[in-house]
Amino acid sequence: MADRARPALHRVLTVVALCGVLAAAASGCAASDGDDTAVPDGSSAAPSTAAAPSANAGGGGAVVLPEPGISFDYQIGGAYPPPPGVRAVSRDRAAQPAPGLYNICYVNAFQAQPDATDWWQAHHPDLLLRSGDAPVVDRDWHEALLDISTAAKREQLAGIVGEWIDGCAAAGFQAVEADNLDSHERSEGLLTADHDLSFGKLLVDRAHARGLAIGQKNAAGLARQGRGLGFDFAVAEECGQYDECGAYADAYDDRVFVIEYKAEGLAAACRSWGKRLSVVLRDRNVVPAGDGGYRRRTC
Repeated sequence: MADRARPALHRVLTVVALCGVLAAAASGCAASDGDDTAVPDGSSAAPSTAAAPSANAGGGGAVVLPEPGISFDYQIGGAYPPPPGVRAVSRDRAAQPAPGLYNICYVNAFQAQPDATDWWQAHHPDLLLRSGDAPVVDRDWHEALLDISTAAKREQLAGIVGEWIDGCAAAGFQAVEADNLDSHERSEGLLTADHDLSFGKLLVDRAHARGLAIGQKNAAGLARQGRGLGFDFAVAEECGQYDECGAYADAYDDRVFVIEYKAEGLAAACRSWGKRLSVVLRDRNVVPAGDGGYRRRTC
């Protein structure tokens, strides 16, 4: 949905990452062990324990799909030790995978992180979507949209984002989530769903070549098209809140990771989908455990 509020995430692109590019309680739901309580080592830093070796480390191995309905934690705002029972976790690409779990690597593939806009302006100004001379910005979250309107620009951007995907594989992640497949909805009419899907196909091919599964992020109306392009699973924000979970579940055979930000959304997702999909409630800023704003609940 074009006017849906998405979480304001505070993710920082480190100098190392940039250099790499250049070379509430709900009815019928229960709190998890980590809900509203501090978890040891709740800082935003990556855990000091080394990630367990992955069959896909370095890329090129067999793609491993997530199991439907496994317990899930969403940690893209800062890594911390997963709560007991969690079997899959999504973390920012600058973090390390969690040992022994199914690890999903977050990549903002269709828009620029707020703190990276100056880098794009300095190094690839032509790859920012513009209305006149001004970049088109997702004003809710201060993310400039990337210009995927032509095949040539999509190829250029796929090279840059592809380096990030390669980094996810080298770090030992099993999968990648490519955020903002719905960027056309915020493009002031300059992009179309076909542009997003065409770029998505390039990302699918890059991920699979490196032995990674790849998840469609949001855009419920494009779920069937996304599956047809080769996306392997979905990451859906607030599909319970907006009654969209079924579109993802049908397209992806229940391989859907659901993140809700409101108690009523969690209640709806748990009531209809809690036995089939991976559902978690997180605070809107997705802060690490130990932070005062941290919230986590499950069905």
